[in-house]
Amino acid sequence: MTETLQSVATLSAEDANWWRQASVYQIYPRSFADSNGDGMGDLPGVTSRVPYLKALGVDAVWLSPFYPSALADGGYDVDDYRNVDPRLGSLDDFDEMAAALHAAGIRLIVDIVPNHSSDRHEWFKEALIAPKGSAARARYIFRDGLGVNGELPPSDWESVFGGPAWERLTEPDGQPGQWYLHLFAKEQPDFNWDNPEVREDFLATLRFWSDRGVDGFRVDVAHALTKNLPEVLPSKAELPSEGENALGAHPLWDRDEVHEIYAEWGKVFNEYTPPRTAVAEAWVHADRRARYASPDGLGQAFNFDLLQADFDAEQFRSIITTNLAEADASGASSTWVFSNHDVIRHATRYGLPAAGPAVEGAIMAGNAGKAWLLAGGDPSAVDTLLGLRRATAASLLMFALPGSAYLYQGEELGLQEVGNIPDADRQDPSFFRNPGVDVGRDGCRVPLPWTDQSTSFGFGTGGSHLPQPEWFAGASVAAQEPLQDSTLSMYRKALALRSQLQAGEELEWLVTGRPDVLAFRRPNGWTSVTNFGEEPFQLLEGSVLVTSAPLDAGLLPGCATAWLQA
Repeated sequence: MTETLQSVATLSAEDANWWRQASVYQIYPRSFADSNGDGMGDLPGVTSRVPYLKALGVDAVWLSPFYPSALADGGYDVDDYRNVDPRLGSLDDFDEMAAALHAAGIRLIVDIVPNHSSDRHEWFKEALIAPKGSAARARYIFRDGLGVNGELPPSDWESVFGGPAWERLTEPDGQPGQWYLHLFAKEQPDFNWDNPEVREDFLATLRFWSDRGVDGFRVDVAHALTKNLPEVLPSKAELPSEGENALGAHPLWDRDEVHEIYAEWGKVFNEYTPPRTAVAEAWVHADRRARYASPDGLGQAFNFDLLQADFDAEQFRSIITTNLAEADASGASSTWVFSNHDVIRHATRYGLPAAGPAVEGAIMAGNAGKAWLLAGGDPSAVDTLLGLRRATAASLLMFALPGSAYLYQGEELGLQEVGNIPDADRQDPSFFRNPGVDVGRDGCRVPLPWTDQSTSFGFGTGGSHLPQPEWFAGASVAAQEPLQDSTLSMYRKALALRSQLQAGEELEWLVTGRPDVLAFRRPNGWTSVTNFGEEPFQLLEGSVLVTSAPLDAGLLPGCATAWLQA
């Protein structure tokens, strides 16, 4: 353990600002690689694929939750914040994984889930057997119910996953008792962040993982921790509108007081050399995002604007310009993302008729995506070739932008959403909580195909916990590696070039003469050109470095991006 931490410290001391321009690869560990044949991915599986990650050329890995969990919400219901789910490995396995990543020059970011714990957390189990008004219950948000005998919830609020946001417990004497708040699933009781004990415990958790070599943290639901809960709670109808929410007036979301917490976290990050980093998942108005991303806050905050945009030149240019200005004003660097574990894969999103934006906390791509999924997710309804062309063009554009580029596992293979999963095989709780309304997020969480054969395409010897479609064979790593024109080869070439060319945070828009073609120049004479239209475009002068689709006599085809070097 000592040798591991020493080697990590040596690596980390090289660059305190590594995160500002990093390419970050998100791993959903249960669906990445299975080392023991039980059908579920694990930490030794991640370690076994470090050579693949190094060859891909990413700067960091973001590891989705790997903590002990009942999987009521894909691991975001945490039983123990300072341990590893035994189905995924052990703390020793974590140390080996971290050491292997660092030896390959890859940083490690882990998910932290501070808004709520699992209902199996030792604190919550203690609260269930403790009396009303006890210190144990003060760590969470308990309230007496309304009605003659407290039989009604404290308010009519709804949870993000549907249904009431309050759950009544049974007291130790067997009688119905108080209610607890859960903004998400009932298995995810919200912490009371007014409680100093909660704050101190999370500082201990940050130090625990930082001491084990973690370089940074992705903060789940970063805008929900602090709440304003008066004795008489407002009704759902009395809650502020979306516009007022953006101004921090909502009692549950994006309150100014949350930044006091992150100022405390920043002091912990600064105990290390170099400081640990963080990125906020904060679904807030753009005007409010800067505080989460500022040096006095978490340093970075996800912007999901491109993820929510159509494949449209005007939308892309506006979003890029706005976010670069925000980053400059806050002193942060921008973050860019098209896919993650919560949304429909962008290769499918861009191939749907009249594809619209993804929706927070869902796998839908506007009404078109929702209709497609609820109708059974028929792959034949997706223009897969068009979707992939647009997805690779968008990704290559993103890699040329200043800031951090976030990739989701499998997008480098051009994977489509697995939309037609049988109901009997689905796992996402949102599917079970909202029948006929939400089919869940399983379609982007299907285990990766590593080979073009075997029962699970190389994921593991014991099959996979979600069914993989037959077409995975042609999309597998083994099938793509020998091909110079594969999606995987394009990603590898682009990320290698990005690491060489990325310098500064400047971007200069260039005149193309066409509204459906975007071009911009970066330092070092590096230019990116994206044709959002259908008609070919004559490229500007310069040598071609990489393209997302083959050129035709020097012309950039529609739905394609090219990088040029002056």
